[in-house]
Amino acid sequence: MAEYKTKPTSQSVSRYIDTVDHAVRRNDAKTLLTIFDRLTGLKPQMWGESLIGYGNYHYKYASGREGDYFLTGFSPRKAATTIYIMPGFDLYKDQLRRLGPHRHSRSCLYITRLERVELAPLEEMIIDSVKRMKAMYQWKA
Repeated sequence: MAEYKTKPTSQSVSRYIDTVDHAVRRNDAKTLLTIFDRLTGLKPQMWGESLIGYGNYHYKYASGREGDYFLTGFSPRKAATTIYIMPGFDLYKDQLRRLGPHRHSRSCLYITRLERVELAPLEEMIIDSVKRMKAMYQWKA
């Protein structure tokens, strides 16, 4: 059985954010921390060295791969801030159209400057994705 390698740590989220070199990413992370705290009602936790996650769910696939991961979260990366919308973006085409400048992969949304995007569609995706993840998996705060 394969397992995802990133695990929760005891590292301080606020201390980590304060160490982010890129000023825009650092400020965006502070804003996102407030948004995610408000929308999820969950406590943020560091996962690995640079991921800020909310909640925790256990997954097990037919292939045998299983593990634990966060319901949603973000990471202030060098090139862009990554926001994790775990159900993927097929359900959020309208929100993505309204969002503003971004890129995305299967479950990762890349934003270079939070000030350039509309927050309402982002918040809609966060709220709905957490609701869906809680319904699909056993989770804990």
